Amino acid sequence: MKKAKNVILALIPALLVFVLMVLDPLYNFDAMMTDNIYSQMNGCGDTIKLICIDEETLSEYGPLSTWSRVKSAELVEKLYENPQYAPAVLAFDIMFVGETDPETDNRLAEAAKGAGNIVAATNLVYRGKINYTAVGVPYYDSRNIETEELPFEALNRVVSSGYANAQLSRDGFARTMQIGSVVEDVQRYSFATQIYNEYVKVKGEDSVEPLPKDNQVMFFYSGEPGEFIHYSLKDVLDGKVPSQEFADAIVMVGAYASGLQDSYHNSAKRGQDMYGVEINANIVRALMLGKTAVPLSVYAVAGIVALMIFIYTYLSRKMKMYPAIIVGVWLVIIYGIVGRILATNGYFISLVYVPLVCILIWAFILGEKYILEGIKRRQTLNSFKKYMAPQVIESLRHDGDFHIELGGEKKNIAVLFVDIRGFTSMSESVSPEQMVRILNKYLSLTTSCIFNHGGMLDKFIGDATMAIFNAPNDQEDYVYEAVMAGLEMQKRGAELGEQILEEFGKTVSFGVGINVGDAVVGNIGCENRMDYTAIGDTVNTASRIEGQAKGGDVLISEAVYKQLKGRINTEFYANMTLKGKAEPVPVYKVLE
Repeated sequence: MKKAKNVILALIPALLVFVLMVLDPLYNFDAMMTDNIYSQMNGCGDTIKLICIDEETLSEYGPLSTWSRVKSAELVEKLYENPQYAPAVLAFDIMFVGETDPETDNRLAEAAKGAGNIVAATNLVYRGKINYTAVGVPYYDSRNIETEELPFEALNRVVSSGYANAQLSRDGFARTMQIGSVVEDVQRYSFATQIYNEYVKVKGEDSVEPLPKDNQVMFFYSGEPGEFIHYSLKDVLDGKVPSQEFADAIVMVGAYASGLQDSYHNSAKRGQDMYGVEINANIVRALMLGKTAVPLSVYAVAGIVALMIFIYTYLSRKMKMYPAIIVGVWLVIIYGIVGRILATNGYFISLVYVPLVCILIWAFILGEKYILEGIKRRQTLNSFKKYMAPQVIESLRHDGDFHIELGGEKKNIAVLFVDIRGFTSMSESVSPEQMVRILNKYLSLTTSCIFNHGGMLDKFIGDATMAIFNAPNDQEDYVYEAVMAGLEMQKRGAELGEQILEEFGKTVSFGVGINVGDAVVGNIGCENRMDYTAIGDTVNTASRIEGQAKGGDVLISEAVYKQLKGRINTEFYANMTLKGKAEPVPVYKVLE
């Protein structure tokens, strides 16, 4: 039976981690973890250089939308003026869609033709449409590529191009790229992939081939925002930057000003957006260094991890608590190391769910230990209910600051004493067994009245009962509730008195005294025997007022009267001389 229980309990976290890894509800947090752990920020190098359309350039030449294409033509002419210092690849991360001025369009096309190795950005146009599966079931393809917006015809004939559409992950961060797509039955490459392909062609190396499953891969950043070598377009056109700075380099031209709205969240530096040209530069460098990764089959990984968690959970239940946790910590560390090794070899796996489930397992191990201790504690507390007030038991159960130890605190409380009038004379005419039964009825009545109004039964003193209100827990309107408890005792006591009279020919009644004020409340006694009670003049005065009450009276002190004046019906009872008081004490009677 125990073995079967351990197997079932081990299956629960195993199934949990499998479902979590498949459904991936914590993608955002998982992505943040993988960004930090898989990150390979090894620098940007000097192969890729950026020419930026920055604030300085816009201030000099005006808004980008007003430019003619002559500036781009001038840049191409300047960089390729001396073939010795020509770039390996020049890429424009700006659109040249549609014809504008024939003269400037032609100048740019001629400059690009003479240069060679120019890459222009294009834009994929997505339009949803109804497609059909192999069995003829229709579905709506919202990411269907309708067409590609290419550079104007004269330029498109002399340059290569790639689509520059931003590929954002589910959390809005740029960490994935698309190698290529089929557009109108033609294989097309992304802007960064096309730049890389042109570069390796110049170097005589192999280009990137499309990958399966939508060609989506994760890339790892090499540099943070602003880390790539970059120059202002204005400075380059003004001749402040010599053309030899770009010799044999990949030169990328793009937006570098916030007003151009070409910046995105990036995993290189959270909290600071990165311009699109920098993201493409990071992608190109990732392709150059092999810093890309594809996800392993989520079902295969989830199955392996589930088996691992099952074995760990099963074995941990046979181990002591701390060794089990230590083994689990090492399991998490090793899993993270494996993930990092896979990432460096072109694969990535989810990282967040193994630590999460291990934490839940540790919590269960700890919880199980404390639950068992809690069960024993509750059994002990329940046994104390026979001797202590329920409020004290609840405080011991729920209030972590309440301890069974000697000590007390000063607190404002209402104290109620109630005593049975006529008890002595009745005890002479009934048997001891009958007397005990009558006493138990009356004490049960007083107890229920106290509890009905949130009071704490302090103790029985022979045929008397002591109760306190507003302790151990704070209580709203506790003075009023104490008086209402006294009135309820008188009402129900009268009804019970009639039953006793009918059965035994004699009856008894209650005398109630109530006071309010500061008292010391806490555990009083010694280490071996203590009592949770209240002590002080407030308690003594309540007891002495009750001693002066006749059967059926609810007497209250002047302090109670002042607090409840206008809320209860009272009449002045007497100025009583009480033991320990130098002056007579005004006492009031609560009228029914």
